[in-house]
Amino acid sequence: MTELFGDRSDLAYSYARHLATTGVDHGLLGPREIPRMWDRHLLNCAVMAPALPQGATVADIGSGAGLPGLVLAIARPDIAMTLVEPLQRRTRWLTDVVADLGLEVEVRQAKAETLWDVLSVDVVTARAVASLGELARMSLPLLSVGGLMIAMKGDRASDEVAADRETLTSLGVSSIDVTTWGHGVTSEPTTTVMMTLGSEAPRWRNPVGDGPARTAARKKERRKTRSAQRRQTDQG
Repeated sequence: MTELFGDRSDLAYSYARHLATTGVDHGLLGPREIPRMWDRHLLNCAVMAPALPQGATVADIGSGAGLPGLVLAIARPDIAMTLVEPLQRRTRWLTDVVADLGLEVEVRQAKAETLWDVLSVDVVTARAVASLGELARMSLPLLSVGGLMIAMKGDRASDEVAADRETLTSLGVSSIDVTTWGHGVTSEPTTTVMMTLGSEAPRWRNPVGDGPARTAARKKERRKTRSAQRRQTDQG
């Protein structure tokens, strides 16, 4: 613990208590996750803290229960963290936890796309948010050129890179590294995909790939089409 959190280990334990109590009550963490909370969630995020540049400004996209954003903010007091989460009930919980822990962390209730003209950071992080290409589409416009996107992925990280490489290149990514962290610390090392933005990212409003965002967009288009057809039928 001290190796990962230094003299802020007490904050990590306090955050863990929030996750195990009100976090479960709010549906942010399942009750079955409590016995493996440290290894699978907290330490799993903390081991990647060395990837962040000194003094970096960071936005954690789709922060949910604060993973990895709050863990990184505890482990790395030198960074300036913004937690970006679209759901109100989650942002309320995050705000309460941040206040209780006394952390200088900003919480924003928003989708990443709505912050393109508002927020500019050195690093964006994400865990289990979307496919790699879709995550990049949403997140890269928040970075200045030379910025870093760190996506926590599992064993299929290399497969995702291969599948979305063309999209990532089109979005301005100049280098991609699949890196593992935490050997000997966690039961399974944490795998991240680290991408450097080599040129200004284009702002694509439509989802890419075949993930949930694309599916939702397609459903929305189908609803609009059906609505237009009903209007035409009613008018006829």
